[in-house]
Amino acid sequence: MTEVRGLVGVYDADGGLRGELAYLAGKVRGRHCSLCDITHSPVRRRRDSDAYVATLPVPFEVVHRNERDPGVAEATSGHEPCVVASCSDGRIVLLLDDAALRTAGSVDGMRRAVAEALDREGLSWPAAAVSGSPSPRH
Repeated sequence: MTEVRGLVGVYDADGGLRGELAYLAGKVRGRHCSLCDITHSPVRRRRDSDAYVATLPVPFEVVHRNERDPGVAEATSGHEPCVVASCSDGRIVLLLDDAALRTAGSVDGMRRAVAEALDREGLSWPAAAVSGSPSPRH
């Protein structure tokens, strides 16, 4: 099985002041980002989201569209918001798209959806994490 080296969540918004203002204006008009709905309350990051990330055996980075590295940008363009896995074989695999994130709807739902997607894609956590060895903290 191919091992996951990290997860990346891509928000459907640009970072920076201009991007945040555009996101807020869109939210007022009823447009929103399903990943942001899971990871943030109206005023800050959700504690249960941070707690979930802390349990993962790999880093989980969240970025805005304009903050993606070139490989992630290529793999996720047109799929925002989404969650992808960076794999030991060099691939970046789409795990959750907007529809899957909307269906998940919560941190617990996202936890289940990520686990199901890993199984579906034939991916596994690093062997050290599975064998009970200490996992890296984030």
